[in-house]
Amino acid sequence: MIHLPRLTGTRRRCLAVAVLTVLSTAATLPGAVGRAETAPHWTGTWEAAASGTAPALPGTSIRNVVHISVGGSAARVRLSNRLGTAPLHLDTVTVAVQRASEAGSPAAVPGSLRVATFAGATSVTVPPGQDRVTDAVRLAVPADADLLVTVHTSGDCGPATFHRTSLQRVFLATDGNRAADTSAASYTGRMSHWYYVTGVDVLRTVAPDSVVALGDSLTDGDGSSYGTNHRWPDLLSGRLRRLLPAERRPGVLNAGISGNRLLRDGVGPSALSRLDADVFSRTGVRTLIVLEGVNDLKGTPPETDPGAFVRAYRRIVARAHAHGIRVIGATFTPFGGHSAWTPAREGLRHAVNALIRSGMFDAVADFDAAVRDPARPDRIRPVYDSGDHLHLDDAGMSALAGAVDATGLGG
Repeated sequence: MIHLPRLTGTRRRCLAVAVLTVLSTAATLPGAVGRAETAPHWTGTWEAAASGTAPALPGTSIRNVVHISVGGSAARVRLSNRLGTAPLHLDTVTVAVQRASEAGSPAAVPGSLRVATFAGATSVTVPPGQDRVTDAVRLAVPADADLLVTVHTSGDCGPATFHRTSLQRVFLATDGNRAADTSAASYTGRMSHWYYVTGVDVLRTVAPDSVVALGDSLTDGDGSSYGTNHRWPDLLSGRLRRLLPAERRPGVLNAGISGNRLLRDGVGPSALSRLDADVFSRTGVRTLIVLEGVNDLKGTPPETDPGAFVRAYRRIVARAHAHGIRVIGATFTPFGGHSAWTPAREGLRHAVNALIRSGMFDAVADFDAAVRDPARPDRIRPVYDSGDHLHLDDAGMSALAGAVDATGLGG
């Protein structure tokens, strides 16, 4: 029991408040007991890695549709001008829940739309090379839901940071600032790129944090059905919902970029150079799954030295461990029959996979074993082939999600 000194009046009341504040703060520190176990904290629930730039759309309201993994009592959104060359002025940013009865529509659930703020202001200017995160948006966010994140820019702010491959309709309204509209009426334009929005966090009262999938087009979802959220990280999130209770279920973040390479910049910054932006800056990351390197193996110029892959992977693991993050290495899937396949590249794929399986990671997701054709191991199973002998269809994406050991992902 804590006894207060024999003080009177204002001094006693102030000291009592101070003691209660210290106790409340201590309960939220690591290792605290009692209320600390249910203290709200932020968790990453969705991500799109910046893959390049596209022309700005001045005067347009851009309604991004994003599919989250875990839910919470509030949300906050990351907006990026990371690859831009001029200040980005966002006049309005809103967040809403998409109407479940109108999947694929820009309509919001009535009463769910909120205007996001930045340190209390409803507009923000983001310098080139930087991101901004909104204040907490008080909104009940269901797990496995689609959110509408709408941004409006009135002027031309130069090249827009975007994620090219959304595999999801994004809606455009060109008749003024329609960011606060809940109806679909003004959103007559369509595109398949996410503009400016690169992350969503939710406020939760449970312990598990998030898993980041760092990868290329296989992780980005190329080959899966449009508008269905059948990328393997989405399917992994669905699998975790079935296997784990809510209090052990982590958020799953997709940091895949189609065409991305492990060692060289090209389509987006290389995996090595984007670790800070796409992994370590994300909220509550506990596990990193790495599926990167096929584009180095078959790209121009190709990488032919297995040692280069080893050095890169060891650097990723060391940096992740310094942030307290566990790393799972994923083996390269077959691509026999694709125009870029050669016997030499097949030999290198086997060599790199053997190194990935050799123990340099904390765990291995053997994607190669999960999808290869037993009759022709240099190819993926026909039932998993999207048609180009490289990318996977929905069944193949499900096989990858099933190859990740879920027991190590729950908090």
